[in-house]
Amino acid sequence: MTTQQIIVTIAGLAAIAGIVWFFWLKKEEGVHAAVTSSGYQEATVLVKGGYNPPVIRVEHGRPVRLTFRREETNPCSEQVVFDAFSKHADLPEGQLVTVELMPDQPGEYPFTCGMGMLRGTLVVE
Repeated sequence: MTTQQIIVTIAGLAAIAGIVWFFWLKKEEGVHAAVTSSGYQEATVLVKGGYNPPVIRVEHGRPVRLTFRREETNPCSEQVVFDAFSKHADLPEGQLVTVELMPDQPGEYPFTCGMGMLRGTLVVE
């Protein structure tokens, strides 16, 4: 093997490792929902090409209030679905929509758009 072939091979392996880390191994820390005086854990989620923040951390046994604001026209993001809680909500563009949940058990609960392409996670600790 020549020096150039070794360099190209090492660079290719490094690129593959970077892609694997970014798409499969990278863990988002997420944001902790703020506890309000009413006892709800609250967070606001911006819907624009995805969910921001994509990971929301809450405590189990306390009610959760998530407010979604959709700032795009993509029809995929017209709805948010929480399968584990049997809840969904329509998200009209530019409007605030609140979803209330009661997470009783610790775990990771995904939420998606109606087509399942946009993904977020509610981490219940």
